[in-house]
Amino acid sequence: MPQPVIAIVGRPNVGKSTLFNKLTGTRMAIVEDTPGVTRDRIYCETEWNGRSLMLVDTGGIEPRTDDAMLAHMRVQAEIAIETSDVIVFMTDVTAGVTADDREVAHMLQKSGKPLVLAVNKCDRTGEPPLQFYEFYELGIEGDPIPVSSLHGSGSGDLLDRVCELLPDEIEEPEEEKDTVKVAFIGKPNAGKSSIINRFLGEDRLIVSDIPGTTRDSIDTLVVNGHGRYTFIDTAGMRRQSKIDSKIEHYSVLRAKLAVDRADVCVIMVDGAAGVSEQDARIAGIAHEAGKPSIICVNKWDLVEKDTNTASEYTKDVYDTLSFMTYAPVAFVSALTGQRTDRLYDMINSVYAMSHKRVTTGMLNDVLNDATARVQPPSDKGKRLKIYYMTQNAVAPPTFVIFCNSAALFHFSYQRYIENQLRTVFGFEGTPIKLIIRQKGDAPGEISGEIKERQA
Repeated sequence: MPQPVIAIVGRPNVGKSTLFNKLTGTRMAIVEDTPGVTRDRIYCETEWNGRSLMLVDTGGIEPRTDDAMLAHMRVQAEIAIETSDVIVFMTDVTAGVTADDREVAHMLQKSGKPLVLAVNKCDRTGEPPLQFYEFYELGIEGDPIPVSSLHGSGSGDLLDRVCELLPDEIEEPEEEKDTVKVAFIGKPNAGKSSIINRFLGEDRLIVSDIPGTTRDSIDTLVVNGHGRYTFIDTAGMRRQSKIDSKIEHYSVLRAKLAVDRADVCVIMVDGAAGVSEQDARIAGIAHEAGKPSIICVNKWDLVEKDTNTASEYTKDVYDTLSFMTYAPVAFVSALTGQRTDRLYDMINSVYAMSHKRVTTGMLNDVLNDATARVQPPSDKGKRLKIYYMTQNAVAPPTFVIFCNSAALFHFSYQRYIENQLRTVFGFEGTPIKLIIRQKGDAPGEISGEIKERQA
């Protein structure tokens, strides 16, 4: 089931960003005692009672303003409302019910989305202040919830109410469990819809040269000799500074959520325009989500070529996407169909690699060989000792390495170990996650575990 989206909205300076930081355990949202600090929406995952949630922090809503920045913030908040499953309406008990609160409440009620009214700055324990009871007049269904975004009081009650209003999680149908979900992501006009249409052999999706045609994620089931696939077509993603229309803001959130529910990501690059920093930002979403990926350079028919063009272009791709050199590069033309059929085999391959498991004995053979070739680093006479490595998860392949000092296990040596894993076992197309565990200098139980696991 797609991750539910919870939008925190309200007037400026009522404590939305402080609550967002408290609920997510981060400091992603800038907090300052000045209205208008949070200008764009910020997204972060959190979990409550085993339920994964996507929280959205928004700029404040000022219903009656001609200020250009505040008007932009209002549009941002409206987008968050459109894309949310539940809305948390934040108010300020010290300010009482204002005319703007009434207008915002009216706007939210018109949206038809489930609402939770949070009354902030109720910092005292016990009964909330008398002003708290004024907020019943806003007519929001359910009792208002007193909270303190600064101290965190009431946040558990708030999340309990949010989860009550969410639809029940629906287990994935049996037939979809054998289906590989593939998200096509990229900048506007990179050819995402066109290549899916090429796969379908018919114009099932709208195809247009106007950026932003695809306004939401669209799922299409494809069954053929290669397997079962759900193709997820997503709206193109632009840099935040270039997102002016309400629809394109809406598309960015849906595209990010599509990556989260995908098994494989195909990162579409406009071959005629060249690979850009924005392509790197988009690819980074898939990389950080741990998704196996393919870099698909489209419009290859429009590129003037000689014998070295493909290899030089691949080098440019990896120079810009330096964190994703594990991903294979495909050169295709959605218009002519050139090499598009090869994508099926590439999708199957990177999906299989992301689910590959390696025995502990084989891993430690590689580890012993790697440490013999390149000695682990040392600092002030203390050398890193690596006891053993084991795999504890797939999608992405995740390895736990036990050592005497996590501080000595520098990033460069982690990268070296990762490269050795790729050299021996492949893992093409998938990120690899290393978890470093510190177990003391030479505990006996670890030595025993090594012998047992290698047996």
